[in-house]
Amino acid sequence: MMEPGSAFSAALDLVFGGDADFWGIVLLSLRVTLTALLIAAAIGLPLGALLAIGRFRGRDAVIVLTNALMGLPPVVAGLLVYLTLSRSGPLGFLGLLFTPSAMIVAQTVLILPIVIALTRQVVEGLWEEYAEHLRSLGLTPLGAIPTLLWDARFALLTALLAGFGRASAEVGAVLIVGGNIAGATRTMTTAITLETGKGNLELALGLGIVLMAVTLTVNALAFGATRASRRWGG
Repeated sequence: MMEPGSAFSAALDLVFGGDADFWGIVLLSLRVTLTALLIAAAIGLPLGALLAIGRFRGRDAVIVLTNALMGLPPVVAGLLVYLTLSRSGPLGFLGLLFTPSAMIVAQTVLILPIVIALTRQVVEGLWEEYAEHLRSLGLTPLGAIPTLLWDARFALLTALLAGFGRASAEVGAVLIVGGNIAGATRTMTTAITLETGKGNLELALGLGIVLMAVTLTVNALAFGATRASRRWGG
């Protein structure tokens, strides 16, 4: 096993050296997580808004369930997706198991409850404040959703970044449905787990450095979005 100092130096060489295999892992990780985030946003933002303004029997139970699913263990999400996409599962005919598409599905399952729950909280507050004004403009509750989402755009960006952070740092779900196949489904987190166990510290450290840089960037963007929300009243 390489000494920690030498491993760190070798890790920096990987980060700045343009190694194709190294950056292939990084780019696959980002592609999977960003795609899952876009899908979760497309589904979760309108659903969260509907949950905020809707009044129906069982609404409180749906809210409690959505909030609970924000803490869904990644391994449980991975197991559910695995059972769904396996050959004997209802979507097994698609042949998605152990592909990047399966990892996107698993990460979407993890992100979606976060987007729905946080969108509901933000939009519900705006609807209580501006409902009468929006109705006076002739907008129905459904018709007011685009306006509410736009007005809450900075706060919702923070919610999306929170979802991105959760997905980018998780291991269990993508390991179960992706299989950690070299050159195909190996992400930063699964590669760090594998390479650390093998004693390949330079690769694990290099990926860890990039993952930390991504995490810091996401948190900086979330902080900036929060400040912008307060400044503009969004």
